[in-house]
Amino acid sequence: MENNFKPAEISENAKVVLEHRYLLKNDSGDVAEDPDGLFRRVASALAKPDKSYGASTEEIKETTEEFYQMLSSLEFLANSPTLMNAGTKAGTLSACFVLPLEDSMEGIMKTAHDAAMVQKYGGGTGFALSELRPKGSTIKTTHGKACGPIAALKLLSSVSTLVTQGGKRDGANMAVMNVHHPDIEEFIDCKTQEGEIHNFNISVGATDEFMKAVKEKKDFNLIDPKTKKVVAQKDAYKLFRKIVQGAWKNGEPGMIFLDEVNRKSPVNHLGEMTATNPCGEQPLLPNESCNLGSIDLAKFVNEDETDLDWNRLKKTTRTAVHFLDNTIDANKYAIPEIKKANKLSRKIGLGVMGFADMLIRMNMSYDSEEAVDMGRKVMKFIQTEADIKSEELADKRGPFEGWEGSRPQINGDKPIRNACRLTVAPTGTISMIAGCSSGIEPVFSLAYRKHNILEGKTLYYVDKNLEKAAKEKGFYSEDLLEHLSNGGSLQDREDVPTEVKKVFRTAPDINPEYHVRMQAAFQESVDAGISKTINFPNEASEDDVTTTYMLAWELKCKGITVYRSGSREKEVLTSGTSENETEASVDSKIGFVSATERPSELFGVTRRVYTGRGNLYVTVNMSEDGKPFEIFAALGKAGGNDSAMAEAVSRMVSLTLRSGIDPKASIEQLKGITDVPAWNEGELIRSVPDAIANVLEKIYEPKKESAPLSINELNDETLISENKNTDIANVLQGETCPECPSTLAFEEGCQKCYSCGYSKC
Repeated sequence: MENNFKPAEISENAKVVLEHRYLLKNDSGDVAEDPDGLFRRVASALAKPDKSYGASTEEIKETTEEFYQMLSSLEFLANSPTLMNAGTKAGTLSACFVLPLEDSMEGIMKTAHDAAMVQKYGGGTGFALSELRPKGSTIKTTHGKACGPIAALKLLSSVSTLVTQGGKRDGANMAVMNVHHPDIEEFIDCKTQEGEIHNFNISVGATDEFMKAVKEKKDFNLIDPKTKKVVAQKDAYKLFRKIVQGAWKNGEPGMIFLDEVNRKSPVNHLGEMTATNPCGEQPLLPNESCNLGSIDLAKFVNEDETDLDWNRLKKTTRTAVHFLDNTIDANKYAIPEIKKANKLSRKIGLGVMGFADMLIRMNMSYDSEEAVDMGRKVMKFIQTEADIKSEELADKRGPFEGWEGSRPQINGDKPIRNACRLTVAPTGTISMIAGCSSGIEPVFSLAYRKHNILEGKTLYYVDKNLEKAAKEKGFYSEDLLEHLSNGGSLQDREDVPTEVKKVFRTAPDINPEYHVRMQAAFQESVDAGISKTINFPNEASEDDVTTTYMLAWELKCKGITVYRSGSREKEVLTSGTSENETEASVDSKIGFVSATERPSELFGVTRRVYTGRGNLYVTVNMSEDGKPFEIFAALGKAGGNDSAMAEAVSRMVSLTLRSGIDPKASIEQLKGITDVPAWNEGELIRSVPDAIANVLEKIYEPKKESAPLSINELNDETLISENKNTDIANVLQGETCPECPSTLAFEEGCQKCYSCGYSKC
């Protein structure tokens, strides 16, 4: 502990994220603590378990201060559920879970129940579909036919959606199927049908046998999980290309290399790992959970920026292991089976963030051998120190309950407190709080625009390291910021020195091979897995993805996730087409549609909304079946351009409604358009089109009055209130953020908004 300690300064962006997502609220929904209060609350709650191991009141007080300084310095932050829920009466401290899925009606329904309870607590869930019998298999007890794994997946998806209807978005889930399952092709295609499975990531569990068959272009066996008999053979390379094609189109399915996962498992005597958490970095046994935290490496660069402060990093690593081990004892568990599984292995996941910022400060290019070696070195160091601390804890507290028969016990290793110590997990919003780059990802964007709604000015948010370098070297200019915020690359600028271009390389600038090689370098010392996105430019080919997937397997990564820039934006979804219909044949069926004739009489609702252009009166008339049929919008002041534009927008929306287009499509197009923002009854209305979308959404999807959400209903995947400083343009190509007009970044196997803090895995 430092006697003259001062907490780190919290950035304005971090304050916004903390206020909306992390700081405790009172019964009126107002913020009831500040960031310092959050860190003290969490530190105090996580130091208390020491009492169970004989610590005195004074020792617990010292540990509380040690935890507080580690958190408030922003050198280490725990995963979001811990920051949100520690020291409160509700909610879990774990981020995500893997649940068993047994091949029986009782087993499937038990899993659905447990998933609902876990997601009620705010956790994400992973499932292995591999043990479910194939579709069409005979059921002896009923003489019927099995519905198959995909039907079970649809059930779990609907349960997840049902749980989140109380004000939250859909939860995060992962479904994994072993590549040898007879229904593997149906699994690979399961998300191409729009809307049926929309809240699951999917990954194929690939074995060494399969990957070798791909490499040699041979057949491989499909095995019935119930009878364990070979039921068919398939062309491995052809199936692999099908996986690659899906990943090229929209990033799914990912791949998990199951043999590598289980080859390194320290507790293979407790079972086989067949699934991961929603982001893929944490392979887990059934009912285990993730207890995660990350160290900001950039904060350990020494003053002359030539190396790291290794002594300080050692101290933080050891303190973080103590903190995370206590998380297991302080946790609240949704079901008893999860508590039992966590005590049995006591797995924790200490990871890193700010790696790209660290490299930049040390003048290293991300895609260089020097940087790969540095990544390998720093993770090896953290592994060594984490192991030492876990061994010390085992000395005082005893090893994990499943120690006898574990791989380290059989090998004659020292008893250790935690079966696994390291994971590189998504850092989403906690990296925004820390003010650093995400995980081990390269910097995603060097600049973007943000609109100040109070003064109508455009502000540029610039990477702090680039801003410093640009001002020191004299190439800082508005033209440069405009170029970068419009999607331009620093590599294209003639006014930027070559040595600066070499260091400031963003994710799109980096060859996918170096993304994989960096992941593999960290994986050497990480006993769980790594959440990382391998970014491809939009023009990348399927062959490029094929090469990358093979490289990840050959370099002994445990899994891989790819994203081709803009691919989800251009994704073609089919609905109800037969297996033999091609994309072209579907397109040929698409013709013009005619709007439904207006009946002579309709009933509707009129609402007044205050906008920056004056009072707007919006009328939505409904059809006989209760659906929005047409919309009229008129400003209080008649005539003029503003009124004409309001009428034009309402006419076009009416045309889409009468043509059978889902109102959600029009709402999504209009929502977030910004002109002259104004507040209407505590709600930000950005423009007349935004007001029309607001009214249509409320009428189309009426929301019941409910009590304010408690802190346990919040997690990384569920809620963020709207930011009063809203992005107008963010040039990162891809999907639009559902919470603001910015575009999402694809990092760490997740979607992340750098503007408002939205994060979904």
